[in-house]
Amino acid sequence: MSSTVSTTAVDDSRTTPRRWAAVAVLSLSTFLVVTSEMLPIGVLTPMAEGLGISTGATGSSLTVTGLVAAVTAPLVPRLLGGLDRRAVLAVAMVVLALGNALTALASGFAFMVLSRVILGLAMGTVWGMAAAVTTRLVAPRDVALAVSFVIGGVAAASVAGVPLGTMVGDALGWRAAFTALAIAALVLAAALTVALPRLPRPAASAGDDGPAQALLTPAVAIGLAMVALLVTAHFAAYTYVRPVLEEHSGLAPTAIAPLLLVYGLFGLAGNFLAGATAARRSRLTILTLAGGIALAVALSALSGQTSWVAWVWIALWGAAYGGVSVAGQLWMTRAVPHRVEQIAGLYVGVFTASIALGALLGGVVVEAAGLVLLLWSAAALALVSLLVGVFGPRR
Repeated sequence: MSSTVSTTAVDDSRTTPRRWAAVAVLSLSTFLVVTSEMLPIGVLTPMAEGLGISTGATGSSLTVTGLVAAVTAPLVPRLLGGLDRRAVLAVAMVVLALGNALTALASGFAFMVLSRVILGLAMGTVWGMAAAVTTRLVAPRDVALAVSFVIGGVAAASVAGVPLGTMVGDALGWRAAFTALAIAALVLAAALTVALPRLPRPAASAGDDGPAQALLTPAVAIGLAMVALLVTAHFAAYTYVRPVLEEHSGLAPTAIAPLLLVYGLFGLAGNFLAGATAARRSRLTILTLAGGIALAVALSALSGQTSWVAWVWIALWGAAYGGVSVAGQLWMTRAVPHRVEQIAGLYVGVFTASIALGALLGGVVVEAAGLVLLLWSAAALALVSLLVGVFGPRR
């Protein structure tokens, strides 16, 4: 291995175990930032009661985090210059710990918003940089698999993070769940420092300060449009999945965590399946995922008090949404392979902005018209994403 391996993409024919360990730590980092963002979904009802605000206002915490991350992710690659990416990621995890600690201490809406702003800064940095850093850690033939693992942290957050956080919240209180996340973030900050090699700006990205408009090729534009619509639809409905399961499907609170676990398990499977297929057919993969989400959300609206159907649509929903992030990420990095940091930041910015928009629209609709109309609206928007992909420009 050459002496410049820490500053350029790995060009060996194989990836060493040490590099795979670094990929694993990055995966845990994306897992933790997304768990931190999404945990309010699992503890929405008790968190709202503890803060003395409505569930709609509590759900808007995802909007705050998403908006801040959306601004942060595209800016970070431009502001880093020659800074060591390893140090940047470690500092971001310390910031994440601070955001979670402040969430645990929140006494009202304003304090919660402040904590979620801080958390959004960390999330935009870690998620925005993770895939770009991963491509520098592994051999070219391992890039798709490694990115699937790192972005798999997003799906794993649903498998383990949100359900376990929900269980901790139910047993010890929602504040204890956020405190545990703060401690875990500090541990991972140290792990990143040890596991990752030194990663200053690669020489190959010296032209990354070019105009952002140059990134918007037809392939990038159609991919971003589809993902934006799909993520907005998903989070408009999924932010309120606990009230949907309790009030619309008539399930007991004790059934929520197991259902979220089923969602996450199928999401993790969908992540790796989509990663494998998107490496060859990214457009078809996203189209399939859009159709799956539209069908799952429609079934959730139709099922009513037929509780067993909830297990069907939650599994389908998890499998479909679990593949969106990695499929979109692979689409972007292949569309503009010479500006990976910039395109990854732009993609995560659009993705997290869509999370914010979805959570905001979901809150508005659920407060004004109720859960059922919210579900049908989200299903329709997912269908629009599918149509954009089908009828949009091929190149």
